[in-house]
Amino acid sequence: MTEHTTHPVVVVGSGHAGVAVAAGLRTRGWAGRVVLVDAQHDVPYERPPLSKDLLASGAGDRAAPLRKEDWYEAKGIERVTGQAVDSIDRDARAVILSDGSRLPYHRLVLATGSRARELPVPGADLDGVLALRTHQDGLAIKQSLVPGARVVVIGAGFIGMEVAAAAVKNGCAVTVLEFQDRVMKRVTSPPVSAFFERLHRSQGLRLEFGAAVTELQGDGRVERVLTSDGRTFEADVVVAGIGVLPNQELAEAAGLACQDGILVNEQCRTTDPCIYAAGDVTRFTSPFSGASQRLESIQNATAQAEAVVDDVLDHEVKPSEVPWFWTVQHGVRLQTAGVMHPDDEVVVRGDPERGKFSVVYLREGRLAAVDTIGGLADFRPAKKLISTGLLLDPARVADPGVKLEDAVIGTGPRPGAYETAAALV
Repeated sequence: MTEHTTHPVVVVGSGHAGVAVAAGLRTRGWAGRVVLVDAQHDVPYERPPLSKDLLASGAGDRAAPLRKEDWYEAKGIERVTGQAVDSIDRDARAVILSDGSRLPYHRLVLATGSRARELPVPGADLDGVLALRTHQDGLAIKQSLVPGARVVVIGAGFIGMEVAAAAVKNGCAVTVLEFQDRVMKRVTSPPVSAFFERLHRSQGLRLEFGAAVTELQGDGRVERVLTSDGRTFEADVVVAGIGVLPNQELAEAAGLACQDGILVNEQCRTTDPCIYAAGDVTRFTSPFSGASQRLESIQNATAQAEAVVDDVLDHEVKPSEVPWFWTVQHGVRLQTAGVMHPDDEVVVRGDPERGKFSVVYLREGRLAAVDTIGGLADFRPAKKLISTGLLLDPARVADPGVKLEDAVIGTGPRPGAYETAAALV
């Protein structure tokens, strides 16, 4: 009897990455045991609907499962629920669960995800101060979005703006406080930010920029939000959407290399060749730009899970897919491919006033990222051009009557990038 049959592949975490690893191993022929460990008792569920469908007026309260409950048993995937992994014994190749029991592994996959960043101000622990990361978080927010409620959202990123849109639709009086000078600044350019600002204001949302929150006040429950410029905003509910932190503590305690995320190479191996990591918790080198990055997206979680499965099965790891993301706000879909940089050349295709346009980001003459708003015509060709690194003519890119692929003017290696992702470990 081999270690493959006696010692399982143990996956810690049942989000998109963890479930995708377990499913991929089974569907692609792994005959050994697969054990999925989750501190929660819930059946693993979809995360994107938490800030979209779940918060909609009249929507049901149930979480959308990633797989039906009986699917795990049918596929021979063992689920250990209600148990956290307290530590990793790398020498013995075993994890120690919260009840003190030991679970040996042939290979270990850390898919521990991320958690909502807490507000670092006085009063953040008052009742009515909420964040969105889990299904229970989503239900708590949904129950608070009653008509007439004064809702203050802190942070104008994807999550903050999606929650704000849902709150407005539910009849709340909503104010978004953002310490930067525009919405979604970390992930997009001024033309896209301006479009979504107009959209939200047209629906009755109040947006306040340069608003750094300094304190939350209330008698047991939040009643007001104070900002550094001396303003006060009355609130019945506060939702903090100020980003996430990677759940890397387990890896750090085990001596694995971490740097705002668990460092992994293109096979998703950590500094221990028997331990992988996948999903929001990882940091890796982009094969397209050579930059170190941590991506919070379903696409990245799924792609990394596939890389883990390939490596465990001794298959060749496929080339990386261009990362992509999406958000839907007031019925308008923004879909992004690639990762923009503030220094990129910004080229607008189409008319933002008509609600259907694209923004292309050129870096040294090559397509680095694209935003498509209200339509996807440019999305697929843009993804292909990002991956190939071909030189483009900015004037032709700016003409919406010219197909993106017809704007190519040259070839050559992408400056600063790697032929394959450079290993961080």
